[in-house]
Amino acid sequence: MAGRNGRTVRDLRRANRTAVLQRLYFDGPLSRFELGPATGLSSGSVSNVVADLLGDGLVEEAGSVDSDGGRPRTLLRVAPGSGHMIGVDVGETRVRVELFDLTLTELARAERPLTQQRYEVEVIVDHVREGITELARAERPLTQQRYEVEVIVDHVREGIAEVLAAARLAPERLLGVGIGVPGIVEHTPERGAVVHGQTIGWDAVPLEALLRAGSPLPDSVPYFIDNGAKTLGQAEMWFGAGRGARNAIVVLFGSGVGACLVTPEVEHGRAVEWGHLTVRVRGRRCRCGALGCLEAYAGAESLLARWREEGGRVPEGTDEETALTSMLAAAYPPDGRAADPVALAVLEETAEYLGAGLSDLINLFQPERILIGGWAGLQLGTRFLPAVRRHAVSYALRHPAQKVTVDLGRLGPDAVTVGAAILPLADFFARGGRRPEPAPENPLPAWRTALDERAPH
Repeated sequence: MAGRNGRTVRDLRRANRTAVLQRLYFDGPLSRFELGPATGLSSGSVSNVVADLLGDGLVEEAGSVDSDGGRPRTLLRVAPGSGHMIGVDVGETRVRVELFDLTLTELARAERPLTQQRYEVEVIVDHVREGITELARAERPLTQQRYEVEVIVDHVREGIAEVLAAARLAPERLLGVGIGVPGIVEHTPERGAVVHGQTIGWDAVPLEALLRAGSPLPDSVPYFIDNGAKTLGQAEMWFGAGRGARNAIVVLFGSGVGACLVTPEVEHGRAVEWGHLTVRVRGRRCRCGALGCLEAYAGAESLLARWREEGGRVPEGTDEETALTSMLAAAYPPDGRAADPVALAVLEETAEYLGAGLSDLINLFQPERILIGGWAGLQLGTRFLPAVRRHAVSYALRHPAQKVTVDLGRLGPDAVTVGAAILPLADFFARGGRRPEPAPENPLPAWRTALDERAPH
């Protein structure tokens, strides 16, 4: 039965379970006495919810503490083995799959390197149509990336099967599989999550439906697919350098660049295609096909391409991470040798472009924190950060620039995978720690549903 605010008894029970679970998850172990003020629930409600969660095996006792003159208080915590999630990072150099328990302790992982397929003919034709003179002036790369959908789907399926086998975990015990992908993710009622990944050659790819077909998982295990920058942001806000911030932006700096905006209005974050903000009119050709995008200057792929174009010695036959390591060693030699002036100049220019791009985020959203993550951002690290900060402040409006801090993320290269695993975990919490129930073949009549909602559980 719905109350005046439209909430049913079942809604209230679910909200109470969610409140207790989340406090124990982030602040536990806690006693029943401490859970009251932490959740705002009465002692009776706390006792009922705790008994319910203990009965479901979601919460367990974790020792005791002395109380003031009374009996010791039993401490409670979330039971790590009561749920499992898989996080998948469909990155630009590899697909990484990790299995976690409910407390996000890694139990198993699998990785598959990606061989980037490139298509050239259509791009070259476009360039010729626009004129050779303009092509030379724009300094456009003649290749773009394309990831074969079938290869990615196979890597994800195989990785899921591998980590489950390694941990000897039955698939039906999973709360869900979270997947971070490049591009815009559209959630549709007919085909599930559809990916529009222009920079990787994906045009409305029904990734969820493709994964579900021939999946090693039962239909009861949901997929949660979202932009990789958003999953990175989710991880940093829950467990990393974003904890405690109400208004933050988390930047993913990898082969390309993206960002996740977190505000009180967008609590779980929203991916923004920041890498395709125009920073130079009639500039370099971006992977998306447009001219002058930030990603054409600030992503690791473009950074290495510009080093090569200026005569830099980019290692052949290596992946981007190894090549970027070589570039950093050339620009900042560890043994006191003279720096490679070309590598140093390209890195300094990249820092300015990145700082200018951050200034737009500062002016538009006025965040209190900006965090830079992603494998390239972490590789460039503290050596790169002071110049980025300096340029961000110089290009931004003075008032919001004075209030923002720009730092590196704290969760390392696995942050996207951890954030992807948080997607099913957050859904589990929102359900009050209950798994999704399959829809009944013959729906119950309205009067029976109303009675079920009023009945105590």
